[in-house]
Amino acid sequence: MAALAGAVALAALLPATGRAAVAAELACDLAVGLLFFLYGARLSTRETLAGLRHLRLHGLVLGCTFVLFPLLGLVATALAPVPLTEQLRTGVLFLCLVPSTVQSSVALTGAARGNVPAAICAGTYSSLLGLLLTPLLAAWLLDARAALSADGLLRICAQLLAPFVAGQLLRPWIGGFLSRHRRVLTPVDRGSILLVVYTAFSGAVDQGIWATVTPSALLGLLAVLLALLATALAAARLAARLLRLDRGSEVAAVLCGSQKSLANGLPMATVLFGPQAALVVLPLMIYHQLQLLAGTLLTTHWSRTSPAHPPAEAAPRPT
Repeated sequence: MAALAGAVALAALLPATGRAAVAAELACDLAVGLLFFLYGARLSTRETLAGLRHLRLHGLVLGCTFVLFPLLGLVATALAPVPLTEQLRTGVLFLCLVPSTVQSSVALTGAARGNVPAAICAGTYSSLLGLLLTPLLAAWLLDARAALSADGLLRICAQLLAPFVAGQLLRPWIGGFLSRHRRVLTPVDRGSILLVVYTAFSGAVDQGIWATVTPSALLGLLAVLLALLATALAAARLAARLLRLDRGSEVAAVLCGSQKSLANGLPMATVLFGPQAALVVLPLMIYHQLQLLAGTLLTTHWSRTSPAHPPAEAAPRPT
């Protein structure tokens, strides 16, 4: 949270302009490609296929992510009784089209003693489908506001899909190295996201579009995002109860079905919206913080009310 706020503040004080802006955009494109290459190289195809047995859980998460959220976004942008600018309305709807996250939902599921393997697979499937569904849904629901032309599709394939596939193909040779050095590579992931944020908000400052955002619009945006998050959490939990999922799977479904991926959404927004990406991703950035706070509160409650783990059996003595 502090790093994201720092990237926005740096862009406001020292925005990249002129040649620096061109260099920042090039570095941003390379960082995004590296980010999705690492995603592909780390993803275990065998473990992902093994998780297919949780069909009800995965169907629930995908339904929340790509059916319920778009419907909620259409309702929120059409009926919200608060003053939002056109860019912020577009951002709210784009937020509802982004796939679920993997890292935070898995970490929170583990802390709540939920079904961690199922959460990993659910987040992974959502991210994979999001590479295709998010741009297509944006072109359909956002119409001219998302410039998804043939060139846009090629950029998405070149910047996101191609590096991911390359990482999958090279996984047999580099997967072990990446697993052993996961802590060293974590700054690469976060640094890529921060570079995308800085580049997008530098463009916003350079074009002066922040002058169109009023305090009342920001307060209205916060109210809309809180309503979206509360509705998604309640709907995911109700659906899990109706499907009679066990407690661990219910925890995974609620967390994965209500969260949105900042790591996937930011690169897609820069490709789809270009110079307008800063205001478009602002709702996603705020929602990301809200989902972490809500997830932490729920995890604390679930961890306290979960049944204690049975004691492990003593290991046999070596002979």
